[in-house]
Amino acid sequence: MEKPKVGVFVCHCGVEIGAVLNVPELVQYACTLPYVVFAQDDARTCTEAGLTNLASTISQHSLNRVVIASCTPRTHAPLFQDTCKKAGLNPHLFEFVNIRDQCAFVHTGDTDGATKKAKDLLRMGVASAAKRTPLDPLRLPVEPTALVLGGGVAGMTAALSLASRGYQVKLGEREPALGGLLKSLHRLYPTGEKASTILEKKLEAIENCTNIEVLTSATVRDIRGVPGRYEVVIEKDGEEREFVVGAIITATGAQEFVPEGMYSYDGEKVITQGQLERLLSQDGWLNSSTPESIVMIQCVGARDDTRPYCSRICCMTAVENAIEIKKARPSRQVYVLYRDMLTQGNKYEGLYGEARNRGVAFVQFDPESPPQVLPGEVVVEDKLLGQPLHIDADLVVLSTPLVSQPDAADLAQSLGVMVDEYGFLHEPHLKHRPLDTTVDGIFQCGSAHWPCDVGESVLQAYGAAARASVFLGTDHLEMSPIVAKVNVARCAACGLCEELCPYHAVSVMVVDQRRGTKAAQVSEVLCKGCGACAAACRSHAIDLAGYTNERVFAMIEAF
Repeated sequence: MEKPKVGVFVCHCGVEIGAVLNVPELVQYACTLPYVVFAQDDARTCTEAGLTNLASTISQHSLNRVVIASCTPRTHAPLFQDTCKKAGLNPHLFEFVNIRDQCAFVHTGDTDGATKKAKDLLRMGVASAAKRTPLDPLRLPVEPTALVLGGGVAGMTAALSLASRGYQVKLGEREPALGGLLKSLHRLYPTGEKASTILEKKLEAIENCTNIEVLTSATVRDIRGVPGRYEVVIEKDGEEREFVVGAIITATGAQEFVPEGMYSYDGEKVITQGQLERLLSQDGWLNSSTPESIVMIQCVGARDDTRPYCSRICCMTAVENAIEIKKARPSRQVYVLYRDMLTQGNKYEGLYGEARNRGVAFVQFDPESPPQVLPGEVVVEDKLLGQPLHIDADLVVLSTPLVSQPDAADLAQSLGVMVDEYGFLHEPHLKHRPLDTTVDGIFQCGSAHWPCDVGESVLQAYGAAARASVFLGTDHLEMSPIVAKVNVARCAACGLCEELCPYHAVSVMVVDQRRGTKAAQVSEVLCKGCGACAAACRSHAIDLAGYTNERVFAMIEAF
């Protein structure tokens, strides 16, 4: 093997590292370590200038190992690995040393101690880098077809976007018709355009698109396979259909929370904003059936112990519906009782101002003293006036949050993706991969991810389609080669690894038909390289590619 020539780059990380650690001293120390032929510091290695310098230095000094002492590999390791690859260095000959989280952040008041600890970590990182070996990525074929789950505005937009790129798309919807929540909306803020108009345009575009196959009244029964080749079983009209897709976009949406047992909710005199939207959509309701006094109560079933999150759309829905009522019947009284009003951006703030100018009364209350809904009136303690108000109420409208679909956890389990504590799909990284899921080749958009309005749903749908098209637009995928490897001669076929594997990548099976010998076998396409099997193996028969005992012992000895 070629003698290691290690380059060390120590990042100031702006001031997060440099303000605590003695970075120049770390650079000088790095120059004394075995195999190190180059060392320098950088203000921010992750910037365009820093990455350009990293690539040119690798070429200029013929480095065959790179150690970067910086922030965290969770967010920046792929960025640095990609730069190494572009410079002609195998990305798995790169070592990340986290001196921000493990030194600067936890030893803020001890520069000498933090710097000494950083030297230890740096020394271990160089020793580890010297024992690294190049790894080639796994190559998997890709089926250039996508499945979009959910036929709401997000799902329809994502399907049309992918189809316009030339990909075949299967659009699955559990309901008998496409549309999702869009079917029950009246007008969309801030434009005021009718939701039915938007829906008609989407449906017409889908009907005229030859690349989209619509599967309504469809239920997902099984999803198996690997990124680039997912085998999907869907039940439609009592019959099962099976097909293969390369990528999946989940746009299954959310549903309005029904406030049973809250504020005397009965669906007639006390209704939700969603039910009000349906009334507004009825011809003649605004002109003949509008109650004289309408009271809207915000944050019903949200921002409490059960659902502490803000649904984000409730305030604007209430403002839009209040304006709609006042436009048609200026004499009607509309009250909005709120804890805090969330109207983001100039356009939405402008609508809030318009509502006030049209005579909509906004009354703030303390959550410790919520409004009381009584027959024919609502009693609320006005936070500004400091006294109770008795408001005549012919109709009470409760603004409730969007909540996840009841079967969201079951669908997530079949997809192998994660959900948060409220049942919404979970992204692997909020900043870097907001439209991905925790499984390669499966993406997300719309309110399946988190409550959002129609505009946001459409933007996310375009983003998810773009992510999926990059995934589909190649003949093969390059997957991480860091997977478990089994030494069959050592394996005792105890099955512990199979039991522990969270990705179902390990199976104990017959490997020698003549002798009937069994051993663990690893599916490289399913393995995520977590190392659980290697750590638990009593026979020391499993190693993780690249993470050899020799490399680990070198780090221990260096320490």
